[in-house]
Amino acid sequence: MSNLVSLFSSSYVFYWKDYIKQTALLYPPAFDARVVLYPSNNNLKDYLSWRQADCHINNLYNTCFWKLVLEGHCSNTEAEERLKGTVSSDKNELLFSQFGINYNTLDEFYRKGTILIWKKVDEEVLKVCRSKDDVEEQERVVIRSRRRVTHLHTDLIGDEFWLQNTEILDC
Repeated sequence: MSNLVSLFSSSYVFYWKDYIKQTALLYPPAFDARVVLYPSNNNLKDYLSWRQADCHINNLYNTCFWKLVLEGHCSNTEAEERLKGTVSSDKNELLFSQFGINYNTLDEFYRKGTILIWKKVDEEVLKVCRSKDDVEEQERVVIRSRRRVTHLHTDLIGDEFWLQNTEILDC
């Protein structure tokens, strides 16, 4: 895991200028990674559900905070003070009444985060081959099953995700 985080960090710095040209990287980034073993599938589902709920809570707060700062003419301190002690319904009301944003209609990318899972996919591959009797090579379409990392922006707290991705819990 430490190698993965190290590679990600170095790539992040290396490619920064290719994607964010107008902004200089002001300090070296740090990333966190964990390897966690849970005693049961239910423990794993509970943990991942908690992480997604935490992503949602943080994004709702940050959406409100930056709307207040960038469009609501608040300083960082004023925005923080305004949000102190609020619950989700308060933040949803603030976004809607002050900025005309229905948080529930924002892309799931923001509300649910990104889930990376291995998925089996079928790929069509053009293969050059020849049979025993053929002198000439022929191109044939061959379908191969591969596992690919797939990114999803969806709710994993409910049962639907787990019913559609049963291979995650199969051991």
